[in-house]
Amino acid sequence: MKLQAEIGDAKRDVEIRREGEKVFADVDGRKYELELSEPEPNVFLFKHKGSVYEAVVAPAAKLGDPAHVRIGSTEVDVKLTDPKRLRGVGGEAEHADGLAEIKTAMPGKVVRILLQPGATVEKGDSVLVVEAMKMQNELKAPKAGTIKEVRTKPGATVAAGDVLATIE
Repeated sequence: MKLQAEIGDAKRDVEIRREGEKVFADVDGRKYELELSEPEPNVFLFKHKGSVYEAVVAPAAKLGDPAHVRIGSTEVDVKLTDPKRLRGVGGEAEHADGLAEIKTAMPGKVVRILLQPGATVEKGDSVLVVEAMKMQNELKAPKAGTIKEVRTKPGATVAAGDVLATIE
């Protein structure tokens, strides 16, 4: 998965690949091989070259806001952006008319379908829940409208960029 991380004024290109408990990360060309565990929600332990680092993440209050991350005594706000905008959330005009798609940002497993075809939604309403990297992510409606179709079911494995639902 390729992302852009913003920490203050600095922007970093980040690519992450996960294989079981191992995470392979490339940050601006620097490569890391880490072991990852999540002993409790939003608390992550990273093992790298014999050292263990604890990261406590306070998720963003709303989509597009930065998450607050504490590693040791260092605290930063981090905004992650998918350059391909795979979540299907764009600017106001992008989905004003026509069909809007809700897509996954990373591979995972569908945990719940919150709304069925025919349901009326407002922009920002939760439509599906996908688990990726041991975290549950609510995928939200990018615009107000009606759920036209849901293209998945609970328990299904999905790939990055898969269209899971459409709204008209």
